Amino acid sequence: MNMSTHISSQASSSPGVEAADVVRTERAGLDALAEALENPVGLGGAFAEAIEIILALPGRVVVTGIGKSGHIARKVQATLASTGTPAIFVHPAEASHGDLGMVQKGDAVLAFSNSGETTELGDIAAHARRTGLPLLAVTSRAHSTLASAATVALTLPSLPESCPMGLAPTTSTLTQLAFGDALAVALLRQRGFTATDFGTYHPGGRLGARLRTVRELMRTDNAMPLATPNTPMRDVIVEMTHKALGCVAILGENGTLAGLITDGDLRRALDHDLTTTLAKDVMNDSPLTIGPGIFASEALRLMNERKRPITSLFVLDDERKPLGVVHVHDLIRAGVG
Repeated sequence: MNMSTHISSQASSSPGVEAADVVRTERAGLDALAEALENPVGLGGAFAEAIEIILALPGRVVVTGIGKSGHIARKVQATLASTGTPAIFVHPAEASHGDLGMVQKGDAVLAFSNSGETTELGDIAAHARRTGLPLLAVTSRAHSTLASAATVALTLPSLPESCPMGLAPTTSTLTQLAFGDALAVALLRQRGFTATDFGTYHPGGRLGARLRTVRELMRTDNAMPLATPNTPMRDVIVEMTHKALGCVAILGENGTLAGLITDGDLRRALDHDLTTTLAKDVMNDSPLTIGPGIFASEALRLMNERKRPITSLFVLDDERKPLGVVHVHDLIRAGVG
């Protein structure tokens, strides 16, 4: 069969079927990686050793690689840095022209190379050995030059690429990426990294907004609509209208929350004589409230999950004294919704 006939034959296949074959091939790579990580004698043991080394570092993880492995290395570096493990990416070619100065005492080098024979990694690997830095090699060849030079050789399963010619890095880069994610998450768990920590490293965009606490978004002091149990309802209406949050908190003598009046409560009280009705006659004495450390996303969920969605939540301290109030519009403006 000549080349043109071969290409024609390939083109006649269903693109969907071919795509499914790619996914199955790459899924097999991930399954093999998971199995290898569970082996305490093979990759699993090396993985545990790498985790111990990284956790003990006084410095950073210097991630490196070139070509497709370099692209994966950059992503792994970003994931490590955003989940509590200090990490930088150093391009191996630039390292040979001065950037080795970025690799310092106390660091470890995490090098990605599918073949383990990437010549561009030679200088940074030699620098790690010369300065006594741990070299963690992620490769698919256990007896490669890079693996042989490594402090810890993290040997990934060597499986067929999903490319029909077996040339384009596909399965290999996917397993590298999954391995990097596994490394970052394992370190995250060992460090006790929390969602609050995650929010600290991701202050921008919708994700950052969802991880902000209500303390950062609530209205405080004179912006809070407040009254006492003996406040006449006509004055409650004035306070509710002036503060424009659709509710008024009713405070007891010691300043704790005694109840809440919403615009819904007000509508239901319209058959009363509002000139003689007091706040305590109308208020709900067990309203939904939250603490200041609650995530904005959780506050929005609490508002929306009620049979009758609510628009405001009072934020209380440990003594049930109001610290502030958060309105659904505050959450939406912050990018939570």
